[in-house]
Amino acid sequence: MDRTEKLLAKLPENTAALLHNPSNIFYLSGYTGEGLLLVAPGIKAVITDFRYVEAAQKQCPAFEIHSIRAGVGHVKLAGELLEKHGINKLLYEDNIVTVRAMRDMEKAMPENMTFEPLNFAVEALRTVKDEEELKAIQHACDITCQAFEYICGYIKPGMTERQVQLTLDYKMLELGAQDMAFSTIVASGENGSLPHAVPGERVIQKGDFVTMDYGAKVDGYCSDMTRTVAVGEPSQKLREIYNIVLHAQEEAQSALAPGKNCADMDKIARDIIAAAGYGECFGHSLGHGVGIDIHEEPRLSSRSTDILAPGHIVTVEPGIYVPGLGGVRIENTCVITEDGYKALCSASKDLRIL
Repeated sequence: MDRTEKLLAKLPENTAALLHNPSNIFYLSGYTGEGLLLVAPGIKAVITDFRYVEAAQKQCPAFEIHSIRAGVGHVKLAGELLEKHGINKLLYEDNIVTVRAMRDMEKAMPENMTFEPLNFAVEALRTVKDEEELKAIQHACDITCQAFEYICGYIKPGMTERQVQLTLDYKMLELGAQDMAFSTIVASGENGSLPHAVPGERVIQKGDFVTMDYGAKVDGYCSDMTRTVAVGEPSQKLREIYNIVLHAQEEAQSALAPGKNCADMDKIARDIIAAAGYGECFGHSLGHGVGIDIHEEPRLSSRSTDILAPGHIVTVEPGIYVPGLGGVRIENTCVITEDGYKALCSASKDLRIL
């Protein structure tokens, strides 16, 4: 059963799904250009324009490729296909379609069409990765780890965060990444207290911790890894923080297994950090799913009700952030297996002093 058939199996009878989200379109069809995807009994169609027709034909040969024409835009063309097949119920991505776009869609579709939210049905399918997806994510993680080994031999006092970021990004491309999974974070010294610091012109100094949170994209799939290194001998306080975060990361990661509650995974790391006196310095969730998007379900969060299952990909990334001093975050991307987990990032988590 292919992915579109799995989606249709979850939908009511004689119902169509119209996809706007590029990540969901790619997941179901392999198409990476602009346009919409229409899936229904008897319909597997990419709706695009002249610029992307040839690319769509190559990327998704199992789909019909329809090009818009004068006076007939993407949604109206989808309506024509639905009317031809006698389908009058359409599910749409209400988290993507704007109020204005929804009004336009109601006008463009046949008068008897009814609309209901798709309710993240595709995202639910995406949570469990198949072998090809796991292969791509592992490749992306391998590139990430190789880039880490390279950058550890590159960083020196006197360099800026921006220099480190650019070198790290270029190295991942050189190693085969098609793109960055997200904007690379490089935070040195006191900037380490900013979980999503933007690399700037701060000059790295002896004794600094440097946190690097980055990932590669391979065949449309992301990796995500964070390592914190010391440039020269760090202070005792920074060493203490590092060891707490490392302990929290390893304990939470080792607990990963199918059937486990995601909120419980978060609690393991949070309790360790809180017991060490830094509870208020760990303000984000423990981790998140990774795949086509860098943030997917399931979430390792205190608010999550998700249960881990084989094929789930999750990050485990506790951190401690102390304003004025700096911070530490250590992160691995892991896959849930039939009897536990496998870490996809092989780079050592032990404190590395450059």
